[in-house]
Amino acid sequence: MTTYIFVLLFVIIALLIAILMRRPTVDMSPLREDNTRLRERLAERLAVLAQNANELKSISNDIARFKDVLMGNKQARGVFGERQLADLVADVMPPETYSFQTKIGDVRPDCVIHLPYPPGDMVIDSKFPLESYTRMMQFNDAGAKRQFDMDVRAHINAIADKYIIPGVTAESAMMFIASESVFDTLHREFPATIDYAARRKVFIVSPSTLWATLNTIRAILSDIKIKRVADKIKRELDLLLGDMDRLGERAEKLRQHFNSANDDLGQLQTSVGKIVPRAQKLRDMDWGED
Repeated sequence: MTTYIFVLLFVIIALLIAILMRRPTVDMSPLREDNTRLRERLAERLAVLAQNANELKSISNDIARFKDVLMGNKQARGVFGERQLADLVADVMPPETYSFQTKIGDVRPDCVIHLPYPPGDMVIDSKFPLESYTRMMQFNDAGAKRQFDMDVRAHINAIADKYIIPGVTAESAMMFIASESVFDTLHREFPATIDYAARRKVFIVSPSTLWATLNTIRAILSDIKIKRVADKIKRELDLLLGDMDRLGERAEKLRQHFNSANDDLGQLQTSVGKIVPRAQKLRDMDWGED
């Protein structure tokens, strides 16, 4: 009996070993195809990422060069400010309402917005003491801030003295700052300078605030133009009504002439009606000629 049990256990163990040692037959071709497609998609994504990295590097280089131009070359910076100002004005205002580098008296401002007097032409200056701002941001000390404040006030005085001409221009002018960050820093950290500019009637504007200001000016000019057209139409209507009144008077006189002529014709017809029977009687009379 014991021998039989040992034999049975041996058979069971042998069967288990055979089952464990047996490898299942699995078709791996779909997995290989999916793996191939996955590698292809990954290669495409990597190529796109490499292209984006090159573009970002190029943009970074352009930004660096742009910063060098703005911070290091005063003439190039001035041209950039004038170009941005010109684009903003040309996008908002009608062509006949502005001009660039137009001489006013002995000065030639960057831009002039032509307004009827009063208030008169308004000057926009696009220059700004950015060197002082750069030094202030670099060193961030009291001396750099004080120098920046002094330079901004000196530029405000120059605009007020040169571009606000009594009887020729408006009583105020605008100082255009091409950078929103510089504009924000100036309002946040130098409120006294902003108040000083207001007292000198020099309004400091950024690209966004200038856009809003120009749209307001355009709306005002449109209202003025509409009023002028309306006044002209009213004058023409008044003249037309005067002509209509004269035409009515002349038509009434003509009607009276027609009525008078009609009466005369009636009277003439009556006379003819009396003469014809009498002539007929005369013709019918016996004159004794026989």
